[in-house]
Amino acid sequence: QVQLVESGGRLVQPGGSLTLSCKASGFSLEAYAIGWFRQAPGSESEGVSCIPASGDTTYYADSVDDRFTISRDNAKNTVYLQMNGLKPEDTAVYACARIQADSTCREGKYDYSGQGTQVTVSS
Repeated sequence: QVQLVESGGRLVQPGGSLTLSCKASGFSLEAYAIGWFRQAPGSESEGVSCIPASGDTTYYADSVDDRFTISRDNAKNTVYLQMNGLKPEDTAVYACARIQADSTCREGKYDYSGQGTQVTVSS
């Protein structure tokens, strides 16, 4: 069955860096766009970044542009989110999701997502 498992979240100080991983199984990762979403307590889910199946472009929310980098390694069935210059407002549960085959990164419709990994930015 389709599974997405995130890892890499932890407590980090402001200005620090983290790399999150999204391990995919049960489907051909190379055929799908993958997005990262986050949800802070009391807030709605926010799309953070997305990478198409081709990997030839990337998308970022304005709030993370120039600080976060999404990448994919299809051979390892893994999508990464490199986060630099972390701020307290980046604190959230981060989850990856498989964008539906008939959708795009811009539309952001997904059919499967992982449980998420907690990122806490605090001194």
